[in-house]
Amino acid sequence: MSERGRGQRGQRPWSVCTSEMLGLALAGNGLDPDEPVLEFSLACSDLITPSLDRKPNTFVAVSCNTSEPFWTKHAQTEIIEGTSNPIFLSSIAFFQDSHINQQTQVKLSVYDVKDRSQGTMYLLGSALFTVKELLQDKDHKLHLTLRSAENERVGTITLVAWQMEERRDQRTPVSRLPDTINGRTVLSVDESLTESLGVRAKYASLCKDTFLRSAFGGTMSRMYRFPTTDGNNLRILEQMAESVLSLNVPRQFVKLLLEEDTARVIELEELGELSPCWESLRRQIVTQYQTIILTYQDTLNNLHNYKGPSFKASSLKAERKLEFMPTNLHVQRMRVQDVSGFDHTYDLVTIGAPAAHCQGFKSSGLRKLIQKFEEAKKIIYEEECSALSSSQSIVYIPQDIVRAKEIIAHINTLKTQVSYYTERLSRAAKERSSNGLERTLAILADKTRQLVTVCDCKLLASAIQALNAARPEYIASKVSPSADAEQVVLRNDQDTLLAKWSGSNSRTSLHVDWHEEEWEKVWLNVDKSLECIIQRVDKLLQKERLHSDSSEDMAQNDQQGGSTPKKDGSPAGDEASAGEWSEALYPLLTTLTECVAMMSDKAKKSMVFLLMQDSAPTIALDLSLQYRRDVVFCQTLTALICGFILKLRNCLRDDGFLRQLYTIGLLAQFESLLSTYGEELAMLEDMSVGINDLRNVTFKVTQASSSSAPDMLPVITGNRDGFNVRIPLPGTLFDALPREIQNGMLLRVQPVLFNVGINEQQTLAEKFGDTSLQEIINLESLARLNSYYEQFKEVLPDDCLPRSRSQTCLPELLRFLGQNVHARKNKNVDILWQAAEICRRLNGVRFTSCKSAKDRTAMSVTLEQCLILQHEHGMAPQVFTQALDCMRSEGCRRENTVKNVGGRKYAFNSLQLKAFPRHYRPPEGTYGKIET
Repeated sequence: MSERGRGQRGQRPWSVCTSEMLGLALAGNGLDPDEPVLEFSLACSDLITPSLDRKPNTFVAVSCNTSEPFWTKHAQTEIIEGTSNPIFLSSIAFFQDSHINQQTQVKLSVYDVKDRSQGTMYLLGSALFTVKELLQDKDHKLHLTLRSAENERVGTITLVAWQMEERRDQRTPVSRLPDTINGRTVLSVDESLTESLGVRAKYASLCKDTFLRSAFGGTMSRMYRFPTTDGNNLRILEQMAESVLSLNVPRQFVKLLLEEDTARVIELEELGELSPCWESLRRQIVTQYQTIILTYQDTLNNLHNYKGPSFKASSLKAERKLEFMPTNLHVQRMRVQDVSGFDHTYDLVTIGAPAAHCQGFKSSGLRKLIQKFEEAKKIIYEEECSALSSSQSIVYIPQDIVRAKEIIAHINTLKTQVSYYTERLSRAAKERSSNGLERTLAILADKTRQLVTVCDCKLLASAIQALNAARPEYIASKVSPSADAEQVVLRNDQDTLLAKWSGSNSRTSLHVDWHEEEWEKVWLNVDKSLECIIQRVDKLLQKERLHSDSSEDMAQNDQQGGSTPKKDGSPAGDEASAGEWSEALYPLLTTLTECVAMMSDKAKKSMVFLLMQDSAPTIALDLSLQYRRDVVFCQTLTALICGFILKLRNCLRDDGFLRQLYTIGLLAQFESLLSTYGEELAMLEDMSVGINDLRNVTFKVTQASSSSAPDMLPVITGNRDGFNVRIPLPGTLFDALPREIQNGMLLRVQPVLFNVGINEQQTLAEKFGDTSLQEIINLESLARLNSYYEQFKEVLPDDCLPRSRSQTCLPELLRFLGQNVHARKNKNVDILWQAAEICRRLNGVRFTSCKSAKDRTAMSVTLEQCLILQHEHGMAPQVFTQALDCMRSEGCRRENTVKNVGGRKYAFNSLQLKAFPRHYRPPEGTYGKIET
């Protein structure tokens, strides 16, 4: 971890700030952990080197001593080459966890770098000052003489502290006094970067915001001051944070998988007694499931026993115990304050390509594996159809399998709802509530009829027929077994469990005495039971209305006769009526419940049996493939949840975004830099499937039960057919949401993936290999992106979208992206830049990946940040390259390499970088051979 980086949360409470520290708060609000208590910029002039024939390549290392007599390195600037008068863009920031006070001494050491690639350098000179000296100067500016080790003067270093002034009117900029360094004007920013939540709605601190702190931590920060085209300065805060969700989401997800597969085994066991051949097949399938269940149990235990940091380092990406955790997942934030004084926040999530590293890539990735699996299933299906075409048979087509899964899901849901409303109806009868009885009966009737409709289909009838034929009593009722008796032959063929049926009594040659009429009777009984209840309730309500009318007549007669109505009989009458309602409905409700249970049980078992028949021939391959898909999806899901939380919190008071969110869903745009060669091709296959599977994810925002961190963590429910992520918000934040979201509307996701390989392996793919996968993925995502924008135009106004300084409208951007996607151009990174801009302009969430999210990702993230600064905030184009190198050499992504592999080097070599597009090359001295 860098000395300049932010400390882990918990080492020092963010709210703690001594009076001395408050006295240092030149740069902003001392109570805000995102704000430095002291920030200054540096410049050197008239530097003298021993060798007069060359200009120095310099950087400044900043050290300080607080309570100890030792110097501790705090930060350093970027390297500026070939000048005796360097002006550094990275500012030096001391945050609350720096523990500095006015007596703290600061040493500025200026180094001349002779060879950046080798790291050869020497100390040119240094200067000392105390924090108090800087604060007491009326302009908060110091000019210090640099002296060499021999005490000779080697130049001057100037530092200017950045001071923030309170503004009464947030909309009117306060005049500022210019400072100059080497004749160049440097304007101090006059406003605190962070203000209270109520005033500055578009920004929530990663370190301070209660909701974000529950999910993110370990935040490190960097500060920069970049000049603009109009002579002002941009103040940039760059942050990078880990997320506890890297561990929390896999724990929840694996638990759900464990429950789902355990439930599947229970369903198979509950099929009841089967004939020996079918029993043998069931045992084979159950054994396969039990093996995979043990694997999930081990994985869950490993995740619960894990005590490491809240991210998985890239060096552990193939660690089997942690394979469900995303690799090197971090959130990256850039917060910009321009001359207007208002904040602009840009977030993205970086993640190592979601892939099954433990299972390897020799057999290709998920995309091809799924294709091979479907082809194998198709061949088996065609063989069965061909072999049994001459016999009376039941052959299930692939659509039947999909329908069977849907039927099981509908039955489970509707049976539960019928049971619930049956109980509600019984309670309404006990309470003698006419309105409750009427309302509840209407819902019960609707749910029961929906259940009957689901069960009234030919697929169910034929499946029940097949299950009955698999019973031992059915086999016993046939003629004595001969040599041609029913058999299920199992063999292991190319790692795939195959089942072949033979004999006259095979599963597809069913001549059964059981007819469809028998099944029709079952669901008709449910219908009749419901009609009986409806009729009985109608009679009870009619009787109640007649009783009420006669009571009113009696009351009127009594009042006209001047007598007082008697009360002694009425309570007893009410009780008798309530008891009468319960007694009248109880047996009918019991019958309905029993009929529904019988129908649901038969229907569900028949569908389970159908699915068992379908999965049997390829069960081993099916489960192996599903496990790989689960691993990849879990990593992708974790990143998506992080991105959703960040976006929701930052746009909580953006009515346009929230309306877009509940109307057409959230756009999630993934950027990948994987090559289409070797193992990375298989990784890309894994990643593309994982991202496509996100379409089965929905979000729901709820109110948190408390403001404690565990109660604000997301909760995942569902199964492989669809997962829902519940996001609990603190009450004050939840109240800011529109009514549609508060009422529990499910929020959809539209994921897209754009990939452009940029390394030397991509060069090989372009010359000797195949780039078709990249082209297919980009074309698919382009179609989805266009579809999403078309949906937007149909139902939402343009003012829902964020403002941009760009002169290019969204339709034009989409057209340019389409042209680039269709163009067969090598390493066409314009695709990535345009897709990223479209995502931001459409209120989307951005994700960036390479193999480990460490090196190529760092190049992409820093480039995107500089492009945003230039295009949206007017950063001077002449400092673009210097700003880019500054972020890459001294920014958060450099520290990401330390967190992952222990060294401040990007894992590139000079030969590799020759194959990289120009803008993706790091500065000299920041890369080298590193084990990743």
